[in-house]
Amino acid sequence: MTASLARNRNYTLLWSGQALGEVGFSATMIAFPLLVLAVTGSPVASGLVLAADAAAQLAVGLPAGALVDRWDRRRVMLWCEAARAVALAGLVVAIWTGVVAVAHMVAVAVVLGVTRALFEPAEDACLPQLVPEAQLATAVAMNGARSSLGQMAGTALGGVLFAVTRWLPFLVDLVTHVLGFVALLFLRVPPTERVVERRHIAREIGEGLRWVWQRAEIRVTALCAVVLNLFFTAFYLVVIVLAQGRGASSAEIGVMAAMLGVGGVLGALAAPRLHRALGPFRSIASVFWALALLTPLALVLESAYLLGALFALMTFLAPTANTTIGTHQLLLTPDGMRGRLSGVMAVVVGVAGTLGPLVGGALTEVLTARTAVLVCAVGILVITVIVTVNPTLRGYGVQPVQEEEA
Repeated sequence: MTASLARNRNYTLLWSGQALGEVGFSATMIAFPLLVLAVTGSPVASGLVLAADAAAQLAVGLPAGALVDRWDRRRVMLWCEAARAVALAGLVVAIWTGVVAVAHMVAVAVVLGVTRALFEPAEDACLPQLVPEAQLATAVAMNGARSSLGQMAGTALGGVLFAVTRWLPFLVDLVTHVLGFVALLFLRVPPTERVVERRHIAREIGEGLRWVWQRAEIRVTALCAVVLNLFFTAFYLVVIVLAQGRGASSAEIGVMAAMLGVGGVLGALAAPRLHRALGPFRSIASVFWALALLTPLALVLESAYLLGALFALMTFLAPTANTTIGTHQLLLTPDGMRGRLSGVMAVVVGVAGTLGPLVGGALTEVLTARTAVLVCAVGILVITVIVTVNPTLRGYGVQPVQEEEA
């Protein structure tokens, strides 16, 4: 009989250390724009710092995955935690002494982005070695819950700590990464038979891209997820504009946005059971249909709190789909290719997350908010129908994977 996941020493060490890190990172991400505005008064500079983190993570995503497949993954995670701690320590000292500059903050944001691009594939690749196959879906779901909880707690904590003193959120983030480093020191990753062949990094990246593209299940789910994320992130911005136009206060909009995290946390906790009950195809299709049916309700819900409840409902099933897709991809992928798989998928998700707000902003510039909601609703409905009838997705995780020639 397999022991409970909570009794898995290695997984618990990794999960708890990174749960603290998620809280610290989210506190820093909310404190960064506040710090830039306090120092410079420039919203443009504030956006530059946040964009530096996202751009760095996106830019190094593909090479990071290839490097993770070359290097010892536990060592990669240790070096990432150490680099974060050093960067944040320098920032805390600079804020404390009153000499912090925008260039320094951009540099720290780049370090955080690069280390996340390396750490996440390393952790993903280690996961099948740390937990039995029968518990992998639960572990993937719990990692999703960890991220949602960290975002909710860290975002609230960062604003409160910044109000106390400017350097405090960054000190808390520093402490969480030191604790994460200590937890990783006690982590034991079982050895694998992975054979590392050192080739040119560009060739290894190309192999990863080809491997992902030649597997229909991975390719189709990635493309459909990109389209869904694109329209949903656009819809998120459009609804904020719609709520503002209806007279919602900043506090009401903050609560509305926070409900995304509430739905994500509750969904992540329910994901292991729903994953088993629904099966692969229905786990994926259900989130598409939920969004397709719920998106038009934004046109008739007047209260910001009701829109927040709508957001929570829309995000509830997403962790189940993510658990199904993530678990299947990890089991399908050879150990020596898992870092590159994670790197490719991180870039795919990052592109959708970057373009979505731009699309939402463009829609609200040229259309009314209500019309923009309808555009997003139609886009989500179209991709939902495609998912429903697609033969690859209907046989997801059931039929043998067909490998196609490049």
